[in-house]
Amino acid sequence: MSSPLPSAPPPPPVPASAAIATAAASPAPSVLDLSPVIPVVVVEDAADAVPLARALVAGGLPAIEVTLRTPAAPDALRAIAAEVPDAVVGAGTVITPEQVREVVAAGARFLVSPGWTDVLLESMRTSGVPFLPGVSTVSEVVALLERGVREMKFFPALAAGGTPYLKAIAGPLPQARFCPTGGIGPDSAPDYLALPNVACVGGSWMLPADAVAARDWARIERLARAAAGLSAGGTSR
Repeated sequence: MSSPLPSAPPPPPVPASAAIATAAASPAPSVLDLSPVIPVVVVEDAADAVPLARALVAGGLPAIEVTLRTPAAPDALRAIAAEVPDAVVGAGTVITPEQVREVVAAGARFLVSPGWTDVLLESMRTSGVPFLPGVSTVSEVVALLERGVREMKFFPALAAGGTPYLKAIAGPLPQARFCPTGGIGPDSAPDYLALPNVACVGGSWMLPADAVAARDWARIERLARAAAGLSAGGTSR
């Protein structure tokens, strides 16, 4: 993930919810380092956004990607940013400069795209917040490295080659760090986390549709806590 913000003096100790705000002042902390899993959230009803985010944070997953796949997404993002201070909320499925401007104005703390172009990359780079562009080929990774971007989303992870693919490119491209997303669940996540070039994974398995529909936030919190405990080899952190 990359950020254009200027260097600043080291800030005083801050909670996890504010950690990503300091990413521009130094190489770390990064949103990729907040937890082993970034929940990928599709919000159908903006009224669910705040209790859902609170459940995820309580379960140990402070970095939350709200995808721009529904009309409710901007309002959901805005509500989480305003009402869940311990959440580091970002916007996913960002594909246009207009969306970049909209979500940053709504309070997004980071940006995630499924892919990138030079136009989109420049918009994200000048947005004032860290960003995670999507890649699925070696050429895309090399092109981003040429542009100074070292943290990326690998998408769609399973369809694009999964753990064997990422393992294969770790040798020639060790400077790239990835958040694989797409087709990952609790059983496969530890295999990704075991790779040296994987910082965390993205997924939605802790947000089953029936639990969200029933507003069973306690169940979502339990699933989030289990996800937060994942590590390489499937052992609890």
